[in-house]
Amino acid sequence: MSDGRWSPGGPWGGVRPFSIKTKLGALVVVSVLIATGLAMIAVRTKTELRFITIFSMIATLLITQFVAHSLTAPLDEMNAVARSISHGDYTRRVRENRRDELRDLAITINRMADELEAQDRQRKELVANVSHELRTPIAGLRAVLENVVDGIAEADPETMRTALKQTERLGRLVETLLDLSRLDNGVVPLKQRRFEVWPYLSGVLKEANMVASARAGIASGSGSHTRTDVHLSLDVHPPELVAHADPERIHQVMANLIDNAVKHSPPHGKVTVKARSGAWPGSLELEVLDEGPGIPRSEWHRVFERFNRGAAKRPHDPGSDGGTGLGLAIARWAVDLHGGKIGVAESERGCRILVTLPGLSSVPS
Repeated sequence: MSDGRWSPGGPWGGVRPFSIKTKLGALVVVSVLIATGLAMIAVRTKTELRFITIFSMIATLLITQFVAHSLTAPLDEMNAVARSISHGDYTRRVRENRRDELRDLAITINRMADELEAQDRQRKELVANVSHELRTPIAGLRAVLENVVDGIAEADPETMRTALKQTERLGRLVETLLDLSRLDNGVVPLKQRRFEVWPYLSGVLKEANMVASARAGIASGSGSHTRTDVHLSLDVHPPELVAHADPERIHQVMANLIDNAVKHSPPHGKVTVKARSGAWPGSLELEVLDEGPGIPRSEWHRVFERFNRGAAKRPHDPGSDGGTGLGLAIARWAVDLHGGKIGVAESERGCRILVTLPGLSSVPS
């Protein structure tokens, strides 16, 4: 093979010099040679045949034991690894340091363990993704209903429409987030359409404010800091800007970016959302800029990795959002579906996330 690894058949066209068949054949040949040699010695030295027979049996048994141990030891190891896999431990692997048929079996077992480990990891990530994404509309809906119950807001049609919108989005998320199980296969469909950017982003920021208020109420009871002091600003130029994308997926992107920026903002900080026209028809450039501590350049390439929660060791340390570390990973996934780009950009202060969507240009199928 070109990668230097030994493969079944190898350069001998299917005949291995150290195969099990070869070893068993060598065992028979060696046993016959020992018996014949001892018989010839007996004839020449006039030794009694019974002694020769005993010596021949002992030598043959020793060689057989050596060969049998070399064959059964890896089988015992494979059995132990297979038992661990059946109990849910996918970390153990079988050594592949042999040059016979058992190496093929070891490779197969290790490959099976890799696939099972990947499937188990994807299942856990799917549950975490669903939990993370459902949190936002639930918090928004709770905020609306609590305001009505507490008498802060009237149950007028506008308030009910806001609650209905959150409920509808919650239903859509229940359906669309299940598509994350097919994320790695790239088969999640996009529902792209034209939409006006200003009213769309205004709705996203309005929802973000409601979510922040809801979380602040919950946090105040637990002793955590509140984030109602962060001001959200929208800058769209030109005001009549129109984009072409999947609004639901872009909502995932912006909600996660704004949520992350708010959590890392200083007291009475400001989060700015900017939207500009891109180079292609219907293309869009989005920016989310906060005034927090920013992200070290050495961490830029890891920001969008799953379960990456920064350098903080405790949930409420600076640099940690206290969440699952999935928000930015989901944002990158949604942007990748559009064939766009997302990354950390240069900024004099805080963190600046830049999103580029291709619009009517080619989108990966």
